[in-house]
Amino acid sequence: MPLIRANGGDLHVDLSGPTGAPVLALSNALGTTLAMWDGMAARLRGPYRILRYDTRGHGASPARDTGTRIEDLAADLIGLLDALSIERAHLAGLSLGGMTVQAVAATAPERVLSLGLMATAAHLPSRESWGERAASVRMRGTAAIVEATLARWFTAGFREASPAVLTTIREDFVACDRTGYARACEAIGQMDLRPVLGRIRAPTLVIAGRDDPSTPPPMAEEICAGIPQAELVLLPRAAHLLAVEHPGVVASHLGAFLGRH
Repeated sequence: MPLIRANGGDLHVDLSGPTGAPVLALSNALGTTLAMWDGMAARLRGPYRILRYDTRGHGASPARDTGTRIEDLAADLIGLLDALSIERAHLAGLSLGGMTVQAVAATAPERVLSLGLMATAAHLPSRESWGERAASVRMRGTAAIVEATLARWFTAGFREASPAVLTTIREDFVACDRTGYARACEAIGQMDLRPVLGRIRAPTLVIAGRDDPSTPPPMAEEICAGIPQAELVLLPRAAHLLAVEHPGVVASHLGAFLGRH
């Protein structure tokens, strides 16, 4: 699908599945592309029309070197729904994508049928550490931090058992636009969605990995405490990029949740 104009910028989009099915929109993690959803999309396509897109400055979506907040990324997704004439959708996101869809659900609740939040947080300090990471990537590119990132994203067992998957994720991460990555880091550093969680009225499923060092289970519990209709699933032997490490298990939980709502 060509680039779609949304919120003043262009987003690379993939929309597939039955035309009349409810839309499930998936928002990707920092440093990944929409391909991170391949395993889950294959399992959920059919009952749902799957909308995937590259966050600005990721994959084939051009970067914008302007001040960026999570609310701006949320406006991108709302603009994308507008451009595609999608009035309401199920939204799900992982890490940065989970932050983005939280912000959508808090600011435009009428657009959200349900919310799936994976390996994410409502607040992820510190601003200084995110600023340092942004500055480092601007100077040296994402290749400088790729190995440390993969060590946090996947359990050791998965890294040993699935070298081909790691190769693909590594290539996408290293190819990520350094400006796009840095601006997204700055958005995370500024983010504090805790005061607006109570505005989220959509039924919400929060999925966390027990072995996730980046957004550990207490961050998921904090989200659940703030959202009125939230339920929590903790996955064993799962680190941060759990939609890639366990696509079948995550799709099963999300599919069952969507089926109830």
